Amino acid sequence: MPQQEPKIADEMNKMAHEPLLPVEKKLITWSLTLGIVLLVVLAVISRVFI
Repeated sequence: MPQQEPKIADEMNKMAHEPLLPVEKKLITWSLTLGIVLLVVLAVISRVFI
């Protein structure tokens, strides 16, 4: 009888929880901040020129 392939959900449940490193938290914060700032800048530019 062939072995069944493991399901992704089962494998993820077996994994140990790994908290984010401080540098990863900084990268996430910088990325979100940059995205929001650029979105606001583009919105202002589009209001001014259109």
